[in-house]
Amino acid sequence: MILNKKASVLLSCSLVLVLSVFQVPVHAQDSNQGIASQDNQAMPEVVPPPREFATAEAHYRFLLEQADGGTQHTKTSLPDWNGLWTSGNNTMPGLFLEGGTLMSAITPGGTVKENVLTPPYEQQLRERRAEMEIYGEQLYDRLTNCEYPGMPRWLWEPYIKEFVHTPEQTWMMNDMMNETRRIYINQEHQNTDAKHLAAGDSIGFWDDDKLVIWTKWINPADYLRGMPLTSNQFELVETWQQVTRADGSRQLVTQVTFYDPIALVKPLSAVYSHDAQPELKAFGVRIRNWECTTSSNSYKAEDGSTQFYLPGDPEYTDPRGSSEFPDLPGQSFDPIFDPGN
Repeated sequence: MILNKKASVLLSCSLVLVLSVFQVPVHAQDSNQGIASQDNQAMPEVVPPPREFATAEAHYRFLLEQADGGTQHTKTSLPDWNGLWTSGNNTMPGLFLEGGTLMSAITPGGTVKENVLTPPYEQQLRERRAEMEIYGEQLYDRLTNCEYPGMPRWLWEPYIKEFVHTPEQTWMMNDMMNETRRIYINQEHQNTDAKHLAAGDSIGFWDDDKLVIWTKWINPADYLRGMPLTSNQFELVETWQQVTRADGSRQLVTQVTFYDPIALVKPLSAVYSHDAQPELKAFGVRIRNWECTTSSNSYKAEDGSTQFYLPGDPEYTDPRGSSEFPDLPGQSFDPIFDPGN
């Protein structure tokens, strides 16, 4: 994202306000320092599928058969993934860049691996990486237009997540853009809308304490800013399991296999992680409603870059919101900043 001259001058003045309003965690997506620390985190080993599968469905059906139809949990026997979680390290960038890490994924440099992506998608990634070499970063990212991260990017979106299990569904809630995945347990895919969705449609089953998920009908998107695009035939199979480290801290380990016959030469596997953050809960952090379309001040400029309206611009929108009746007492959306109303 390239800032114009006006934005560069005002950025330092507005950054404190923006961070205070949104309570942005230190490892937000534009924080290279936070990403660098994640690169140094120890990662679980990638566990590939027990054998090669041509499709996500074949992979999922095989695991379901191996689990004898899955564990039929009750409300009291379900694994407990309580609390707040933040995204940790993952091995996805190494699938597409030689020695790729999260830091190298979003910064210039790195060598694109050959014959991992199909020719048109490999060419698109090379063009994206070349743009980053020229401008220092990817000029435009769809999230700044209030588009959802979607899958598979959801797997590493920053901020916080919460997980709720019932015998019929698992809810995976992402603080960013209110993007909640619903995993329908022991059910089949349904698409009454006859369309693709940002997070797709997910079904799953429990294999003891492991949650196995198959997701399909996903909007074409990308793996991460700076990483390849996905096609509308992208699907994935995930296995989630909570582990306890030697120091007593909890981690969610997600083994993932990506299937995309249009974009990938063959299926690829990676491992993602999330870390429990009890200190955030103790501090009082909660998932809040994300009003991107009413509070975003970003826009796509004529040169294709992401730019921002800042205080003083006529187009600037106060992220705290505003009332249609400002003259009436008690109409402020944020009495902390406007105690008189």
